[in-house]
Amino acid sequence: MSANEKMTVRIEDESDRWRFTCPRGHRDWEPTNHHFWCATCARAEGVDGVFTDLRDKTNGELYARDDVRLVTPAGPYDRDLDRRSSA
Repeated sequence: MSANEKMTVRIEDESDRWRFTCPRGHRDWEPTNHHFWCATCARAEGVDGVFTDLRDKTNGELYARDDVRLVTPAGPYDRDLDRRSSA
């Protein structure tokens, strides 16, 4: 993947939800503006639910939050909206 390309993840698509997981392999993660959050990890004792890399189960690769383009049926999940709205 080149520096300008991002991995596209359709966050409401069932196949992408099975393909991309938190680093511990859970599929019940959610995006936030600057990282990801996993409900299963958050419920585990001594484990933080916050993480920054999604794991691609097809190849084992980890993709940093900055290298992922999240898409919803309404359009891109744009983590920079909070910055633009304050401008």
